[in-house]
This record gives sequence, C-alpha cells and structure tokens, in this order.
Amino acid sequence: MHPMPITRSAKKALRSSVKKREFNIARKEKVTKTVKSVKKLVAGGKKKEALAALREAQSALDKAVKGHTLNRNTASRKKSRLSKMIKKLK
Repeated sequence: MHPMPITRSAKKALRSSVKKREFNIARKEKVTKTVKSVKKLVAGGKKKEALAALREAQSALDKAVKGHTLNRNTASRKKSRLSKMIKKLK
C-alpha cells in the first residue's frame, strides 16, 4: 500500500497518476488485443483479413506512442514484425 499524500499538490498528483495509469492500461490492452488478432489471422492463413487487422494494430500502436504509453522503437519493431509475418503468407 502506498503512503497517503499529505500536501494538496501531492493529492492532485496522485489523482492524476491514477487516471493516467487506467488510461495507459486500456491503451496497452487495445494494442495487445489487435496484435493478437493479426497473429491469429496469419496463423489461419487469411491474408486479406490480416492486412485489415494490421492497419488497426498499426493505428493502436501509433496512438500508444503519441500518448507516451509505448516507446516509438517498440511500436516500430512490433509493426515491422507483424508486416513481415503477413508478407510471408502466400
């Protein structure tokens, strides 16, 4: 358990960080969900659906980077690997 903040500014900072944490967790879950759906479609050999899901995953990753939830290099690596997986499909 965290110690309770004493000063007004510390209380406000705590409220703010709790909201940011919830928002970041939701954003990360969206990223993982979309990435998993792309991988699932690639495993099933569905290239067209995988390409559509890739666009959605790229969008989720870009939004996570924009909000400083993920590092830009992490997002770039994930996008690169997903597109590489789809390119391997015939």
